[in-house]
This record gives sequence, C-alpha cells and structure tokens, in this order.
Amino acid sequence: MSETPDGSGALRLRAGDALLLVDLQRDFLPGGALAVPDGDRVVPVLARYLDRFASLGLAICCTRDWHPPDHVSFSSRGGPWPPHGVAGTPGAEFAPELQLPVSTQIFSKATEPEAEAYSGFEGTGLAASLHRQGISRLFVGGLATDYCVQATVLDALREGFEVLLLGDAVRAVELEPGDGERALQLMRQAGARIIGYEQLAGQGA
Repeated sequence: MSETPDGSGALRLRAGDALLLVDLQRDFLPGGALAVPDGDRVVPVLARYLDRFASLGLAICCTRDWHPPDHVSFSSRGGPWPPHGVAGTPGAEFAPELQLPVSTQIFSKATEPEAEAYSGFEGTGLAASLHRQGISRLFVGGLATDYCVQATVLDALREGFEVLLLGDAVRAVELEPGDGERALQLMRQAGARIIGYEQLAGQGA
C-alpha cells in the first residue's frame, strides 16, 4: 500500500492553517487494545509537524476516542471492535512521545454509550471552533487512514476546509487488503491533497 506524498512544490504555512492530529492514543499503537499496524511510525513524523506548527504559533488540535466502558462499538455490545479508548484509562492517553503544547485543543468523540463516531467533527464542536478561529486550511495526520482519518478528512471537506493529508503520517488498519489505498483514493477524489513533511521544510509563515 502506498501512502507517500503525491504533491510537488513547497507549501508556505500561513495564518489560518491548523494541524489536526487524529486519535494518536496508546490503544492504537503497538501493544494497545486496537493496535494499527506500524501505527507507532507516525509518531516521530508528527512530532516534526508539531514542532513546525508550534514554532509558528499556528493552531494545533487533537481528536480522541473517549468512550464509556459500555460503548456500542465494543464487541461486548455486538460491535466490531475490542474495548478501546475508554475515557480516563491509560489506553486513551495520547502517545507519550508527543510533546503537545499547552495550547493544544482537544476534541473528544463517541462519548455516549449509544453513539458511534469515526469523524472528529461528529458531535465534537470541532467545525464551529475552527471557523471561529478563522481556520481555513487543515493539515491532517494520525490513525487510522481507513477509518477515523478518512471520516475526519471527508467531513472537513464538507465543512468547507481545504485539506492537506499528511501522507507520511498516517497508517491503515487494513481489515481487508487494500483498504488503506482505497481510503487515500477516496480522500483524493473528494478534494484532499496528499503531502509530506519535506514540502514544508524551510518555509516561513
């Protein structure tokens, strides 16, 4: 599966840009309850993006699963997934290697027992918050390409944001072979551009 940048040319970060990190939680990393294959490899890459955005004073947002113990998506309720992202548990914590600035904005999703939410925009107030801040362009990375990243990117586009998917900082679950590549194609077709960190290196605000 290819998850490499497909754009060309340098991107200059500017006012109105925000970095949106999707579900970088321990349960989705190796050893976690719902580990994404190679999910840990996105962490050092996203740490570079974090440093870049923080150094320019640009907005940084994180989504997270923040489930009750009896969430409808869990296998114990007939859902497809093992328990994960349970609010207040170690598995729901962000990857410890990420040094999130104190100004990081956190949006919790799927917080009610009967409501599933893959998108970071679903029931979180994220869109309204970004619009209030004058954000027009989102740089999105995290886990997993074929679920929460895809849903978040598609909703961001529907909300009118320009979306740049960080192709070097996403990984897929791949329940079915090719799911990750299909998700990338779907996001491209919907209007997202896929980029990599080298397209930002050396650029000013």
